[in-house]
Amino acid sequence: MKQFKILFSIAMLFLAISSAGAQDVTTVTMWYPDGSSAECRADIIAEGFNAIDPAVHLDIVLQANTWDATRVAVVGGGGPDIVRTPGPSFVYEMASSGLILPLDSFADEMGWRDTFFPWALDLGLVDGELYSLSDELETLIMYYNKTLFAANGWTPPETMDELIALAEEIEAAGVTVFSHGNADWRPTNEWFVGEFMTQIAGPHNVYKALTGQIPWTDESMVEAMETLDMMMERGWFGGGVDFYVTNTFDTNLAALGSGEAAMNIEGTWRFGNINDFFGEAADNDNEWDWVSVPSKTGEDLFTIGMGNTSSINASSAHPQEAAQVLTYYFSPEVQAELLAACGKGPAPVHLAEDAMTDIDPRIARAYADLSAANADDRYGYTTWTFWPPRSDVYIYEEIERVWYDEITVMEYLEGLDELFAEELAAGDIPPIPAR
Repeated sequence: MKQFKILFSIAMLFLAISSAGAQDVTTVTMWYPDGSSAECRADIIAEGFNAIDPAVHLDIVLQANTWDATRVAVVGGGGPDIVRTPGPSFVYEMASSGLILPLDSFADEMGWRDTFFPWALDLGLVDGELYSLSDELETLIMYYNKTLFAANGWTPPETMDELIALAEEIEAAGVTVFSHGNADWRPTNEWFVGEFMTQIAGPHNVYKALTGQIPWTDESMVEAMETLDMMMERGWFGGGVDFYVTNTFDTNLAALGSGEAAMNIEGTWRFGNINDFFGEAADNDNEWDWVSVPSKTGEDLFTIGMGNTSSINASSAHPQEAAQVLTYYFSPEVQAELLAACGKGPAPVHLAEDAMTDIDPRIARAYADLSAANADDRYGYTTWTFWPPRSDVYIYEEIERVWYDEITVMEYLEGLDELFAEELAAGDIPPIPAR
């Protein structure tokens, strides 16, 4: 009944505009990253929305380096009507600079508070006002070449110690341990920083650090970062740091699919195109699967995050129409269709019970396990969702200095602790759901 009311509200909005009489078509623009998965999403979103009301036209532009291009354009007073960022921590500076509009009135008018989980809307708050809608509920998992594992008698590890022992076996077999690299996206670095903090220091210690109860120099964080640094120094990430910084996503996935590499720690967003690198699509006989990233204790832990946010450009000439697009885009029906057709992680909205019926069971299992982890207090935090903006940038930029032996792990964590303390004191930190 709730979904019917939401769709009815959408229809009434469009009907009100249409009944106002003949008018010029209003175009709303949205920029999306290029790639096959993005093309699938763009086609579904644009075709579906544009079939509803001829008075409003949605134009989705596939844009390379989407976030960099968006940020530059918006700061210059231009850019798309709908501003998408890589995560909630990127929204703060834009909101404080007046580059995006507060959305509270639209949330009330268009029923967003009924569509979204309450905690998800809280992630879009800046100084108590709603500035963004979170998209793509996601987690990091460990993909592996299932065919390669079977051929070598390898078993997916459950603990961090088992992962290290397996990595030594994989290395001895002449196979790259992890198909990692950051040439396409430098913030790739933060995936591993945040994940190792959760899996080794533990989600409760991360929560304590995020809320100022313990410092980032806590011994549990030191252990986590020393383990990560050890793996990089041993060449397990993409063959070594010099290869890591030149490996592209396509290089990484091709190595995983061909069996040149064994594993890959990446997000559930990769469901969108991982099949392009396995089986008939890639002219090989290999199959992929996934497990949770091994933890220190062996407990299945999942970091939670948002892959994107959507806001309305303060320079938009059509904020009302942009809000209509967001209402359509974030409707449970559209989110379910994008999940089934394109492998897109759903927004944190109330999906129907049968939303995952027609999707790959490996994908369905991931979202089911993530949901269970949230219910069972087995969740951690992704850096781009829960860290304040300057600390987030520090995390992925300065870790490279550790890997190049320019600073120690302790110096890295001391720098993070100092910067984080400043942002925490200033209140420049995303809302942290209480445990």
